[in-house]
Amino acid sequence: MANMTNLLSSFPSDFRALIFGARGGLGAAFVDALEQRCQVTGMTRADIDICDEAALAALADREKAHGPLHLIINATGLLHDAAADIRPEKALQQITAAVMAEVLAVNTIGPALIAKYFLPLLAREEKAVMAHLSARVGSISDNRMGGWTSYRAAKAAQNMVVKNAAIETARRDKQKIIIGLHPGTVDSDLSAPFQANVAADKLFTPMQSVDYLLHVIDGLAPQDSGKVFAWDGQEVPA
Repeated sequence: MANMTNLLSSFPSDFRALIFGARGGLGAAFVDALEQRCQVTGMTRADIDICDEAALAALADREKAHGPLHLIINATGLLHDAAADIRPEKALQQITAAVMAEVLAVNTIGPALIAKYFLPLLAREEKAVMAHLSARVGSISDNRMGGWTSYRAAKAAQNMVVKNAAIETARRDKQKIIIGLHPGTVDSDLSAPFQANVAADKLFTPMQSVDYLLHVIDGLAPQDSGKVFAWDGQEVPA
């Protein structure tokens, strides 16, 4: 793992962070990694539905009273849910409107609403980052296998939300940074059914992936806004 000394030193001391999806593997690891470095608030799915606009608006009002945020990480995502009979499609014939709508809601609409209500809460005079967990399969130019239509489309659309938010925000707040992050393949509930062909050195623990991603975040500059970066710091093509 990378050297943790002075990690996130590009942020002001005792900065404020907000994590959505704080009960998932990566979300919980983000909270654990940040709680010794800053004031961090973790929101689980039980705390808030990111597709509930009224709930997000109310949360934003409460957070605003505590002062500006410096780091917002959206670690929510939906790839499969056995209980709801949601799984990645292997062929177009497996697409259903209901499943596709749910996958798009969690992976695209929720992030757009988070951007709507929480970008205004990011600090203006200090480093401030909003990061949404993305996926390499959301890259259109990198798609060589097909399949997973709902998830691929949702993550590609999320990346467009990130790009639009970055362009709009830069017109008035040039220091704010909005990005997507590809965490690699993480040993979590989300990836559990799809780990069989992953090389051992490319299957990360949640904390290992978070370590890599926090180093990426620490190295960001305003000109990086609107892009998607992988765990190793390489830009993921659109």
